[in-house]
Amino acid sequence: MNIAVVGTGYVGLSLAVLLAQHNTVYAVDIIPEKIDKINRGQSPIQDKEIQEYLAGGKLSLTATLDGDSVYGKADFVVVSTPTDYDPDKNYFNTSSVESVIGQVLKKNPKAFIVVKSTVPIGFTKRMQEKFETGRILLSPEFLREGRALYDNLYPSRIIVGVDKEDAEAVEQAHVFAGLLKQAAKKENVETLIMAPTEAEAVKLFANTYLALRVAYFNELDTYAERKDLDAESIIRGVGLDPRIGSHYNNPSFGYGGYCLPKDTKQLLADYQGIPNDLIGAIVASNTTRKRFIARQAMRKAASYAIRGRESACTVGVYRLVMKTGSDNFRQSAIQDIIGMLTKDNADVVVYEPTLSADRFMGCKVVRDLARFADMCDLILANRHTAELEPYKEKVYSRDLFSVD
Repeated sequence: MNIAVVGTGYVGLSLAVLLAQHNTVYAVDIIPEKIDKINRGQSPIQDKEIQEYLAGGKLSLTATLDGDSVYGKADFVVVSTPTDYDPDKNYFNTSSVESVIGQVLKKNPKAFIVVKSTVPIGFTKRMQEKFETGRILLSPEFLREGRALYDNLYPSRIIVGVDKEDAEAVEQAHVFAGLLKQAAKKENVETLIMAPTEAEAVKLFANTYLALRVAYFNELDTYAERKDLDAESIIRGVGLDPRIGSHYNNPSFGYGGYCLPKDTKQLLADYQGIPNDLIGAIVASNTTRKRFIARQAMRKAASYAIRGRESACTVGVYRLVMKTGSDNFRQSAIQDIIGMLTKDNADVVVYEPTLSADRFMGCKVVRDLARFADMCDLILANRHTAELEPYKEKVYSRDLFSVD
Protein backbone atom coordinates (compact mmCIF):
# COMPACT_ATOMS: atom_id res chain seq x y z
CA MET A 1 0.00 0.00 0.00
CA ASN A 2 1.33 3.46 -0.93
CA ILE A 3 0.48 6.18 1.58
CA ALA A 4 1.34 9.88 1.61
CA VAL A 5 1.19 11.70 4.94
CA VAL A 6 1.08 15.48 4.62
CA GLY A 7 2.43 17.37 7.64
CA THR A 8 5.22 16.17 9.94
CA GLY A 9 4.12 17.54 13.27
CA TYR A 10 3.61 15.03 16.04
CA VAL A 11 0.35 13.76 14.50
CA GLY A 12 1.62 13.31 10.96
CA LEU A 13 5.10 12.05 11.74
CA SER A 14 3.90 9.51 14.30
CA LEU A 15 1.37 8.19 11.79
CA ALA A 16 3.96 8.06 8.99
CA VAL A 17 6.33 6.09 11.20
CA LEU A 18 3.53 3.78 12.36
CA LEU A 19 2.33 2.94 8.84
CA ALA A 20 5.85 2.67 7.37
CA GLN A 21 6.31 -0.60 9.27
CA HIS A 22 4.17 -2.41 6.69
CA ASN A 23 3.57 0.08 3.86
CA THR A 24 5.49 2.43 1.56
CA VAL A 25 5.02 5.84 3.14
CA TYR A 26 5.97 9.33 1.94
CA ALA A 27 6.09 12.10 4.53
CA VAL A 28 5.36 15.46 2.91
CA ASP A 29 6.23 18.83 4.40
CA ILE A 30 7.34 22.30 3.29
CA ILE A 31 10.21 22.71 5.78
CA PRO A 32 13.52 21.45 4.31
CA GLU A 33 15.19 21.02 7.72
CA LYS A 34 12.48 18.61 8.87
CA ILE A 35 12.64 16.61 5.63
CA ASP A 36 16.43 16.31 5.86
CA LYS A 37 16.28 15.10 9.45
CA ILE A 38 13.66 12.44 8.74
CA ASN A 39 15.65 11.11 5.77
CA ARG A 40 18.72 10.88 8.01
CA GLY A 41 16.75 8.80 10.50
CA GLN A 42 16.40 11.63 13.01
CA SER A 43 13.23 13.02 14.56
CA PRO A 44 12.58 16.77 14.16
CA ILE A 45 10.29 16.63 17.21
CA GLN A 46 10.78 15.35 20.73
CA ASP A 47 9.13 11.94 20.96
CA LYS A 48 11.01 8.96 22.40
CA GLU A 49 9.35 6.26 20.31
CA ILE A 50 9.54 8.24 17.06
CA GLN A 51 13.26 8.79 17.64
CA GLU A 52 13.82 5.09 18.29
CA TYR A 53 11.85 3.88 15.26
CA LEU A 54 13.49 6.35 12.87
CA ALA A 55 16.96 5.51 14.16
CA GLY A 56 16.22 1.79 13.74
CA GLY A 57 16.28 2.15 9.95
CA LYS A 58 13.68 -0.56 9.31
CA LEU A 59 10.92 1.68 7.95
CA SER A 60 9.84 2.13 4.35
CA LEU A 61 9.65 5.89 4.83
CA THR A 62 10.80 8.70 2.56
CA ALA A 63 10.36 12.39 3.36
CA THR A 64 9.86 14.85 0.54
CA LEU A 65 9.12 18.49 -0.18
CA ASP A 66 7.41 17.56 -3.46
CA GLY A 67 3.92 16.37 -2.64
CA ASP A 68 2.84 16.32 -6.29
CA SER A 69 5.47 13.66 -7.02
CA VAL A 70 3.88 11.18 -4.60
CA TYR A 71 0.16 11.99 -4.65
CA GLY A 72 -0.27 10.31 -8.04
CA LYS A 73 0.85 6.91 -6.75
CA ALA A 74 -0.83 7.06 -3.33
CA ASP A 75 -3.75 4.83 -2.36
CA PHE A 76 -4.37 7.00 0.71
CA VAL A 77 -3.28 10.57 1.39
CA VAL A 78 -3.45 11.50 5.06
CA VAL A 79 -3.73 15.23 5.80
CA SER A 80 -2.36 16.33 9.18
CA THR A 81 -1.57 19.99 8.59
CA PRO A 82 -2.14 22.56 11.37
CA THR A 83 -5.57 24.12 11.91
CA ASP A 84 -5.04 27.00 14.30
CA TYR A 85 -8.08 28.69 15.82
CA ASP A 86 -8.80 32.18 14.48
CA PRO A 87 -10.34 34.21 17.35
CA ASP A 88 -11.58 36.90 14.95
CA LYS A 89 -13.56 34.44 12.83
CA ASN A 90 -14.40 32.01 15.70
CA TYR A 91 -13.28 29.21 13.41
CA PHE A 92 -10.35 26.91 12.73
CA ASN A 93 -8.12 28.05 9.90
CA THR A 94 -8.59 25.06 7.63
CA SER A 95 -6.99 26.63 4.55
CA SER A 96 -3.99 24.28 4.56
CA VAL A 97 -6.25 21.20 4.71
CA GLU A 98 -8.44 22.49 1.87
CA SER A 99 -5.38 23.33 -0.21
CA VAL A 100 -3.97 19.82 0.14
CA ILE A 101 -7.32 18.21 -0.70
CA GLY A 102 -7.46 20.28 -3.89
CA GLN A 103 -3.88 19.39 -4.86
CA VAL A 104 -4.40 15.68 -4.26
CA LEU A 105 -7.64 15.42 -6.22
CA LYS A 106 -6.06 17.32 -9.11
CA LYS A 107 -3.17 14.84 -9.28
CA ASN A 108 -5.06 11.68 -8.30
CA PRO A 109 -8.87 11.82 -8.20
CA LYS A 110 -8.96 8.11 -7.30
CA ALA A 111 -7.00 8.49 -4.06
CA PHE A 112 -8.82 8.37 -0.76
CA ILE A 113 -8.04 11.37 1.43
CA VAL A 114 -8.06 10.89 5.20
CA VAL A 115 -8.21 14.09 7.23
CA LYS A 116 -6.37 13.75 10.55
CA SER A 117 -6.28 17.48 11.28
CA THR A 118 -8.75 18.70 13.88
CA VAL A 119 -11.56 20.48 12.03
CA PRO A 120 -14.90 22.14 12.85
CA ILE A 121 -18.01 19.97 13.04
CA GLY A 122 -19.44 19.66 9.53
CA PHE A 123 -16.14 20.35 7.74
CA THR A 124 -15.76 16.97 6.02
CA LYS A 125 -19.27 17.04 4.61
CA ARG A 126 -18.65 20.56 3.27
CA MET A 127 -15.43 19.37 1.59
CA GLN A 128 -17.23 16.42 0.03
CA GLU A 129 -19.78 18.83 -1.41
CA LYS A 130 -17.20 21.42 -2.46
CA PHE A 131 -15.00 18.91 -4.31
CA GLU A 132 -17.93 16.71 -5.38
CA THR A 133 -16.40 13.49 -4.07
CA GLY A 134 -17.06 10.92 -1.38
CA ARG A 135 -13.37 10.05 -1.19
CA ILE A 136 -12.72 12.36 1.77
CA LEU A 137 -12.71 10.56 5.12
CA LEU A 138 -12.16 11.86 8.65
CA SER A 139 -10.14 9.96 11.24
CA PRO A 140 -9.65 11.96 14.47
CA GLU A 141 -6.42 11.51 16.43
CA PHE A 142 -6.23 11.02 20.18
CA LEU A 143 -2.53 11.51 20.87
CA ARG A 144 -0.43 12.98 23.64
CA GLU A 145 2.32 15.35 22.70
CA GLY A 146 5.67 13.65 23.27
CA ARG A 147 4.05 10.16 23.26
CA ALA A 148 2.29 10.31 19.90
CA LEU A 149 3.78 7.16 18.39
CA TYR A 150 3.23 5.24 21.62
CA ASP A 151 -0.45 6.25 21.53
CA ASN A 152 -0.67 5.07 17.91
CA LEU A 153 0.93 1.76 18.86
CA TYR A 154 -1.48 1.35 21.78
CA PRO A 155 -4.58 3.27 20.62
CA SER A 156 -7.55 3.86 22.89
CA ARG A 157 -9.81 3.51 19.85
CA ILE A 158 -9.79 3.91 16.07
CA ILE A 159 -12.51 6.05 14.51
CA VAL A 160 -13.10 6.68 10.82
CA GLY A 161 -15.83 9.00 9.58
CA VAL A 162 -17.34 8.21 6.18
CA ASP A 163 -20.52 8.73 4.18
CA LYS A 164 -22.29 5.47 4.98
CA GLU A 165 -24.34 5.69 1.78
CA ASP A 166 -21.16 5.37 -0.30
CA ALA A 167 -20.30 1.65 -0.38
CA GLU A 168 -16.82 2.09 -1.85
CA ALA A 169 -15.93 4.77 0.69
CA VAL A 170 -17.18 2.59 3.55
CA GLU A 171 -15.04 -0.29 2.29
CA GLN A 172 -11.96 1.96 2.17
CA ALA A 173 -12.72 3.32 5.65
CA HIS A 174 -12.48 -0.28 6.91
CA VAL A 175 -9.24 -0.75 4.93
CA PHE A 176 -7.68 2.33 6.50
CA ALA A 177 -8.80 1.28 9.98
CA GLY A 178 -7.24 -2.12 9.25
CA LEU A 179 -3.91 -0.49 8.38
CA LEU A 180 -3.87 1.27 11.74
CA LYS A 181 -4.75 -1.96 13.58
CA GLN A 182 -2.14 -3.93 11.67
CA ALA A 183 0.60 -1.49 12.72
CA ALA A 184 -0.52 -1.27 16.37
CA LYS A 185 0.92 -3.47 19.12
CA LYS A 186 -2.31 -3.43 21.09
CA GLU A 187 -4.73 -6.20 20.26
CA ASN A 188 -8.50 -5.98 19.95
CA VAL A 189 -8.61 -2.22 19.43
CA GLU A 190 -12.16 -0.86 19.53
CA THR A 191 -12.96 0.42 16.03
CA LEU A 192 -15.88 2.64 15.14
CA ILE A 193 -17.02 3.54 11.62
CA MET A 194 -19.45 6.45 11.77
CA ALA A 195 -20.60 9.50 9.84
CA PRO A 196 -17.83 12.13 9.46
CA THR A 197 -19.77 14.83 11.29
CA GLU A 198 -20.13 12.60 14.33
CA ALA A 199 -16.43 11.69 14.13
CA GLU A 200 -15.54 15.40 14.16
CA ALA A 201 -17.77 15.87 17.20
CA VAL A 202 -16.08 12.98 19.05
CA LYS A 203 -12.73 14.76 18.77
CA LEU A 204 -13.95 18.15 20.01
CA PHE A 205 -16.10 16.78 22.82
CA ALA A 206 -13.33 14.42 23.99
CA ASN A 207 -10.77 17.20 24.20
CA THR A 208 -13.24 19.55 25.86
CA TYR A 209 -13.91 16.92 28.52
CA LEU A 210 -10.16 16.66 29.16
CA ALA A 211 -10.03 20.45 29.46
CA LEU A 212 -12.94 20.22 31.90
CA ARG A 213 -10.95 17.86 34.15
CA VAL A 214 -7.94 20.19 34.04
CA ALA A 215 -10.13 23.19 34.87
CA TYR A 216 -11.95 21.32 37.65
CA PHE A 217 -8.82 20.26 39.53
CA ASN A 218 -7.25 23.66 38.95
CA GLU A 219 -10.26 25.33 40.58
CA LEU A 220 -10.11 22.81 43.43
CA ASP A 221 -6.46 23.76 43.87
CA THR A 222 -7.28 27.49 43.77
CA TYR A 223 -9.81 26.99 46.56
CA ALA A 224 -7.37 24.95 48.65
CA GLU A 225 -4.61 27.51 48.26
CA ARG A 226 -6.84 30.43 49.20
CA LYS A 227 -8.21 28.53 52.22
CA ASP A 228 -4.75 27.24 53.20
CA LEU A 229 -5.80 23.61 52.74
CA ASP A 230 -3.75 20.61 51.56
CA ALA A 231 -4.82 20.30 47.92
CA GLU A 232 -2.93 17.05 47.43
CA SER A 233 -4.89 15.32 50.20
CA ILE A 234 -8.21 16.57 48.85
CA ILE A 235 -7.43 15.44 45.30
CA ARG A 236 -6.29 12.01 46.46
CA GLY A 237 -9.48 11.59 48.46
CA VAL A 238 -11.67 12.71 45.55
CA GLY A 239 -9.85 10.48 43.07
CA LEU A 240 -10.35 7.29 45.08
CA ASP A 241 -13.97 7.32 43.99
CA PRO A 242 -13.82 4.89 41.01
CA ARG A 243 -16.37 7.00 39.16
CA ILE A 244 -13.84 9.86 39.18
CA GLY A 245 -10.44 8.16 39.17
CA SER A 246 -6.92 9.33 39.93
CA HIS A 247 -5.97 10.46 36.43
CA TYR A 248 -5.66 13.81 34.69
CA ASN A 249 -5.91 15.47 38.08
CA ASN A 250 -2.58 17.24 38.58
CA PRO A 251 -3.02 21.02 39.03
CA SER A 252 -1.25 23.29 36.57
CA PHE A 253 -1.11 26.91 35.53
CA GLY A 254 -3.86 26.18 32.99
CA TYR A 255 -4.37 23.94 29.97
CA GLY A 256 -2.50 24.80 26.79
CA GLY A 257 -0.60 23.21 23.91
CA TYR A 258 -1.64 22.19 20.41
CA CYS A 259 -5.15 20.98 21.09
CA LEU A 260 -7.13 21.93 24.19
CA PRO A 261 -7.19 25.75 23.84
CA LYS A 262 -8.26 25.75 20.20
CA ASP A 263 -10.57 22.75 20.41
CA THR A 264 -12.55 24.12 23.37
CA LYS A 265 -12.94 27.49 21.66
CA GLN A 266 -14.04 25.87 18.41
CA LEU A 267 -16.62 23.72 20.18
CA LEU A 268 -17.92 26.80 22.00
CA ALA A 269 -18.20 28.60 18.65
CA ASP A 270 -20.10 25.60 17.25
CA TYR A 271 -22.57 26.04 20.12
CA GLN A 272 -23.70 29.41 18.77
CA GLY A 273 -27.47 29.56 19.16
CA ILE A 274 -27.51 26.36 21.24
CA PRO A 275 -28.16 26.61 25.00
CA ASN A 276 -25.08 25.89 27.09
CA ASP A 277 -23.40 26.93 30.32
CA LEU A 278 -20.71 24.32 30.88
CA ILE A 279 -18.78 24.60 27.59
CA GLY A 280 -18.37 28.36 27.94
CA ALA A 281 -17.42 27.99 31.59
CA ILE A 282 -14.56 25.64 30.71
CA VAL A 283 -13.00 28.25 28.42
CA ALA A 284 -13.55 31.03 30.97
CA SER A 285 -12.17 28.94 33.83
CA ASN A 286 -8.80 28.59 32.11
CA THR A 287 -8.40 32.36 31.92
CA THR A 288 -9.47 32.73 35.56
CA ARG A 289 -6.84 30.20 36.64
CA LYS A 290 -4.04 32.02 34.81
CA ARG A 291 -5.07 35.32 36.42
CA PHE A 292 -5.04 33.67 39.84
CA ILE A 293 -1.54 32.27 39.28
CA ALA A 294 -0.27 35.67 38.12
CA ARG A 295 -1.69 37.39 41.22
CA GLN A 296 -0.24 34.74 43.51
CA ALA A 297 3.14 35.10 41.85
CA MET A 298 3.10 38.89 42.30
CA ARG A 299 2.20 38.55 45.98
CA LYS A 300 4.90 36.01 46.68
CA ALA A 301 7.57 37.76 44.63
CA ALA A 302 6.83 41.10 46.29
CA SER A 303 7.29 39.53 49.73
CA TYR A 304 10.69 38.17 48.69
CA ALA A 305 11.88 41.19 46.72
CA ILE A 306 14.97 43.10 47.70
CA ARG A 307 14.16 46.69 48.58
CA GLY A 308 15.44 49.44 46.35
CA ARG A 309 15.00 47.76 42.98
CA GLU A 310 13.59 49.83 40.14
CA SER A 311 10.91 47.21 39.38
CA ALA A 312 8.43 45.96 41.93
CA CYS A 313 9.93 42.44 41.80
CA THR A 314 11.64 39.99 39.48
CA VAL A 315 9.71 36.89 38.52
CA GLY A 316 11.54 34.08 36.78
CA VAL A 317 9.68 31.78 34.40
CA TYR A 318 11.19 28.31 34.34
CA ARG A 319 10.57 26.86 30.87
CA LEU A 320 7.94 27.83 28.35
CA VAL A 321 7.02 24.27 27.40
CA MET A 322 3.63 22.89 28.38
CA LYS A 323 4.81 19.61 29.84
CA THR A 324 7.91 17.72 30.94
CA GLY A 325 9.80 16.14 28.03
CA SER A 326 8.19 18.42 25.43
CA ASP A 327 9.79 20.87 23.03
CA ASN A 328 6.55 22.70 22.25
CA PHE A 329 5.32 25.85 23.93
CA ARG A 330 2.62 26.87 21.49
CA GLN A 331 -0.35 28.27 23.44
CA SER A 332 1.34 27.37 26.73
CA ALA A 333 -0.48 28.85 29.71
CA ILE A 334 2.68 30.48 30.99
CA GLN A 335 2.77 32.86 28.02
CA ASP A 336 -0.53 34.45 29.06
CA ILE A 337 0.77 34.63 32.62
CA ILE A 338 3.90 36.43 31.40
CA GLY A 339 1.66 39.01 29.72
CA MET A 340 -0.33 39.50 32.94
CA LEU A 341 2.83 39.88 35.03
CA THR A 342 4.40 42.47 32.74
CA LYS A 343 1.17 44.47 32.81
CA ASP A 344 1.57 44.54 36.60
CA ASN A 345 5.09 45.96 36.12
CA ALA A 346 6.90 42.82 37.20
CA ASP A 347 10.36 42.34 35.77
CA VAL A 348 10.06 38.93 34.08
CA VAL A 349 13.07 36.77 33.20
CA VAL A 350 12.68 33.57 31.17
CA TYR A 351 14.80 30.44 31.48
CA GLU A 352 14.37 28.48 28.25
CA PRO A 353 17.50 26.71 26.97
CA THR A 354 15.86 25.86 23.62
CA LEU A 355 15.52 29.53 22.65
CA SER A 356 18.31 31.15 20.67
CA ALA A 357 16.81 34.66 20.90
CA ASP A 358 17.83 36.94 23.75
CA ARG A 359 14.28 38.14 24.39
CA PHE A 360 10.83 36.55 24.44
CA MET A 361 7.64 38.61 24.70
CA GLY A 362 9.89 41.53 25.62
CA CYS A 363 11.49 39.60 28.51
CA LYS A 364 15.13 38.75 28.93
CA VAL A 365 15.99 35.12 28.11
CA VAL A 366 18.64 33.38 30.21
CA ARG A 367 20.05 29.96 29.35
CA ASP A 368 22.16 29.42 32.48
CA LEU A 369 19.99 28.04 35.30
CA ALA A 370 22.18 29.21 38.22
CA ARG A 371 22.40 32.72 36.82
CA PHE A 372 18.65 32.73 36.17
CA ALA A 373 17.87 31.65 39.74
CA ASP A 374 20.15 34.30 41.17
CA MET A 375 18.33 37.03 39.24
CA CYS A 376 14.85 36.09 40.48
CA ASP A 377 12.84 36.81 43.61
CA LEU A 378 10.44 34.02 42.61
CA ILE A 379 10.61 31.17 40.10
CA LEU A 380 7.37 30.14 38.40
CA ALA A 381 7.43 26.48 37.33
CA ASN A 382 4.37 24.89 35.76
CA ARG A 383 6.10 21.54 36.23
CA HIS A 384 8.71 20.99 38.94
CA THR A 385 11.89 19.11 38.01
CA ALA A 386 14.91 17.82 39.93
CA GLU A 387 17.16 20.60 38.65
CA LEU A 388 15.07 23.14 40.57
CA GLU A 389 15.74 21.47 43.93
CA PRO A 390 18.71 23.72 44.84
CA TYR A 391 16.40 26.74 44.43
CA LYS A 392 13.19 25.24 45.88
CA GLU A 393 12.73 28.06 48.41
CA LYS A 394 12.15 30.43 45.48
CA VAL A 395 9.97 28.09 43.42
CA TYR A 396 6.21 28.55 43.08
CA SER A 397 4.56 25.57 41.40
CA ARG A 398 1.22 23.79 41.74
CA ASP A 399 2.68 20.52 40.42
CA LEU A 400 1.54 18.11 43.15
CA PHE A 401 1.97 14.71 41.51
CA SER A 402 4.83 15.19 39.00
CA VAL A 403 2.71 13.98 36.09
CA ASP A 404 1.31 15.73 33.01
